[in-house]
Amino acid sequence: MLVVMLPAYNESEAVTPLLARIAPVLESLPGESQVLLVDDGSVDDTIAITRRECERLGISLSLVEHGVNRGLGEALKSGFTWARDHLAADDVLVVMDTDNTHDPAAIPSMLDRLAEGHDIVIASRYAPGGEEVGLSAFRTLTSRGASLMLSIFLPVKGARDYSCGYRAYTGETIARAFATYGDDFITEPGFVSSAEILIKCAYLPARVGEVPLVLRYDLKGGASKMNITDTIRRYIAMIAAGRRAINRQRKGVAA
Repeated sequence: MLVVMLPAYNESEAVTPLLARIAPVLESLPGESQVLLVDDGSVDDTIAITRRECERLGISLSLVEHGVNRGLGEALKSGFTWARDHLAADDVLVVMDTDNTHDPAAIPSMLDRLAEGHDIVIASRYAPGGEEVGLSAFRTLTSRGASLMLSIFLPVKGARDYSCGYRAYTGETIARAFATYGDDFITEPGFVSSAEILIKCAYLPARVGEVPLVLRYDLKGGASKMNITDTIRRYIAMIAAGRRAINRQRKGVAA
C-alpha cells in the first residue's frame, strides 16, 4: 500500500489543484493507494474540499482531525502514528506539503529508490536536477543555511536537503522509529520537526537517498505559516541537543 500524507492547516486554496496532480500519479502506480489528510484545526473548508475532490477523482481518503491548531510537529506526529498503526513493513508513506509546492510526479522515482534498498527517500532541492522557483532570497538562504549546519553538526549520509518534508518512508522504518524513540520520536512543534524526523530515523540507522525536486513556491496557495525567527532558534536548539546526545553516547561507548 502507498499512503500519501498531507498535513494541512487552512489549505482550501491549494488542496484542489494538488489533488488533481496527485490523482493521475496514483492511478499510474500498481497496488492500493490512498491519501491521508491530517487536518490541524483548519477553520476554512480544507476538509470538505478534500472529501469532495477525493470522491470526484476516485481517491481513497483517510482523515485524522485535530480540533484545534497544534502546529506542524503535532500534525506529523499524528500522521506517523496513524501510519505505524495501519502500514505493513513493506508499505510506503509519502509525506508532502499541502500547499501545492511539491510535485507529485516525483513519487514514482521515490518508490524506485526505496526498491533499490533505501529506507527513506528525500525529494531534494539540492540533488542534481533540483531547484527552487519563486522563493525569496532570504528564504533560500535560510533553507540552505539550515541544511549546511545540520550536515556539519548532525550529518546524515545520503542527505543534502534536511528541511524539505517531501519524503518517502518504508513502514518498517516508521515502526522502528517508534520502537526506538516512543513518544519522543517527534518532539519539535513547528517546521523543524521535519529535520528532527530525518535525523532520528537516520540514526536508527536507516539508509537515506534522494531524488531531485523542483520546488514550485510560485504555485503556493495561501500565505506562508512559517515563523522564520522561531524556526532558526529551534534549529540551533535541536543541533545543540543532538550534539549533547551524541557526546553522551560516545562517552558511554568509551567507558
